[in-house]
Amino acid sequence: MLRCTPFLLFDGNCAKAMTFYHNCLGGKLALTKLKDTPMKEQFPKEKHGRIIYAQLKSGAIEISATDWMASPWFEPKQGNTTAIYVIDGSFNEMKMVFDKLAKGADKERLQELHEMPFGIYGQLYDKYGMQWIFKCDKTAKPKARSANKKKEIAS
Repeated sequence: MLRCTPFLLFDGNCAKAMTFYHNCLGGKLALTKLKDTPMKEQFPKEKHGRIIYAQLKSGAIEISATDWMASPWFEPKQGNTTAIYVIDGSFNEMKMVFDKLAKGADKERLQELHEMPFGIYGQLYDKYGMQWIFKCDKTAKPKARSANKKKEIAS
């Protein structure tokens, strides 16, 4: 079953902001710096100290966040620093929703669902300008069947 939570994008102060929210809400806070992931090679060194993923869980409250990584191609501005974060569920369930929202989406900012070190990821701005971020575990993606498997099934 898919779930939605807020996803916040900060411009270099994600750790500070999420620590503040943690102090206010309690719970458990996890912060992952870009430099501690295999994705660091995709970004300039000056971004390696930024937070690539933060998650705060406190009871029924869950907030995810990151520092802005798209500069200089896309700069943060009011309206593009929040997103609807669609998580969990099966890959097929997520793909169905993603494909529906992608109709009329901003093609320049569309990232099809693809494998990343942390799971299956995709992102889009829908036809109304709302940002959607999708993530599910790699294990949620159906494995491709080999030709032998298909042959066995057909017999």
